[in-house]
Amino acid sequence: MTTANPTYRLELTSSPHVHSRWSTRQAMWLVILSLLPPLAAALVFYGIYQLLVIFVSVIFCVGTEVLIKLIRKREITVKDGSAVITGLLLALTLPPNFSLIFTAIGGIFAIAIGKEIFGGLGYNIFNPALVGRAFLQAAFPVAMTTWTIPNFSDAVSKATPLSSLKFDGILTALEPMFVGNIGGSLGETSAFAVLIGGLFLLVLGVANWRIPLSMFFGVLVFGSIFWFINPVKYPTPFFHLFAGSFMFGAFFMATDWVTSPLTGKGMWIFGLGISLVVVVIRIFGGLPEGVMYGILLMNAFVPIINRYTKPKVFGEIK
Repeated sequence: MTTANPTYRLELTSSPHVHSRWSTRQAMWLVILSLLPPLAAALVFYGIYQLLVIFVSVIFCVGTEVLIKLIRKREITVKDGSAVITGLLLALTLPPNFSLIFTAIGGIFAIAIGKEIFGGLGYNIFNPALVGRAFLQAAFPVAMTTWTIPNFSDAVSKATPLSSLKFDGILTALEPMFVGNIGGSLGETSAFAVLIGGLFLLVLGVANWRIPLSMFFGVLVFGSIFWFINPVKYPTPFFHLFAGSFMFGAFFMATDWVTSPLTGKGMWIFGLGISLVVVVIRIFGGLPEGVMYGILLMNAFVPIINRYTKPKVFGEIK
């Protein structure tokens, strides 16, 4: 009795050969789930109107991607959830009660210029949501820096902790920044909510732990250096950790698979570089926040980081 030999198929594919227990679509929707805690915090502290901002951002991101795919006669890939994530991330980086028209413009720009102009998912070199936010920051600076007092706050100023420190010399306590009862963008106010969503991604293996950890380590080290130099003038390193969008950027922006390094060593360089830029801008820059610029700048260095941190091939001769 003979048994027919099974037929094997040889597949040749280009690198990188990264394996995960989650498919791309599954990972994308897990990221969407992880954004629910900061989204819920935004609704609690700033009201139901924020749902409109989020809805408009998502709709215009998805609609722009579908339209461009149709124009280019490419397969419509909305089901992978990437455009939805871009819309959610963009909305959560906007101020409370932001203009719906400006939100729509930001969504269109994020997808068209931040993603599809490079060829779509997997080819963009910059985080699309941050590209959209950078455009809005440049085009509508007043609207992008108009803040709202949270529902449960006793504060009389709408300024964010970073703005209060930069322009008024007022240092905000850590507790309200951790809970979220402060002024700021929708997704950055509650460090606790961001931490819940971020740990969810790390536990499931959707995001690589090296990037957030290197950013946390970097901001504590660089922040400590300036704090030790002048503890009266400069804030404590833990202030940098909880203030602004640092934690949100560490978990949800910097960990983007496409725009972050592939190697472990590269991820550490990437995270430390972002932290250095953030601390320098916050202390010496004219703007109070530098997370967006830190991530976009290091996105540009990812190809170089990948090139010089790739492991040596066994038997390779220089």
